[in-house]
Amino acid sequence: MKSTQDVLSIIEELKALYPDSLCSLDYGKDYELLFSVRLAAQCTDERVNQVTPALFARFPTLESLAQAEVAEVEQYIRSTGFFRAKARDIVLSSQMLLRDYGGKVPGTMEELLKLPGVGRKTANLVLGDIYRTPGAVVADTHCIRITGLLGLTDGTKDPAKVETQLRAVLPPEESNDFCHRMVLHGRAVCIARRPQCQSCTLRPWCDHFASQHTEGGAAVGP
Repeated sequence: MKSTQDVLSIIEELKALYPDSLCSLDYGKDYELLFSVRLAAQCTDERVNQVTPALFARFPTLESLAQAEVAEVEQYIRSTGFFRAKARDIVLSSQMLLRDYGGKVPGTMEELLKLPGVGRKTANLVLGDIYRTPGAVVADTHCIRITGLLGLTDGTKDPAKVETQLRAVLPPEESNDFCHRMVLHGRAVCIARRPQCQSCTLRPWCDHFASQHTEGGAAVGP
């Protein structure tokens, strides 16, 4: 595992690469982020951003979503995949937010996990982006893969284990932005099918790069 200094160096390099650690999902209201993350399951953020403007224009308030016919919501989100389950979760969550939480997205993990279709990934993203809760770790596919390559985790693909391991090594106030930057880095440089290792400035701290560029214990290349 990495030293504290290595972790801090990786964080600082990511800050230099991606100063704006923004969520790639477009939203204007807190509940819109919650539902956008639900739509993003097994779907790209780009596709979700194409779908949500029309959805939220048709249902501009939480009340209108709570009263919506699930079948109509399905028509707006069909291209995101698993649209029947997602539409049902959005309508039921809207009803629950109004009934149990005064129309506000709750700010604790325990409360968020009670909402239909909300798992730890969604809950952590909401806590980190809306409430800026320290220690929020969004273990998405980019984060799981790249932190394993770097050696920040033990290489497990289990999101819950990755979340636990990252929370143990990341400064709590940095964790949410770190995860957003992992997504950006996974799309720009450390691409799953064609990682750009030679141009990656995280090379000095990357276990995978070191293992691929060592012969007989001596480092080869830059």
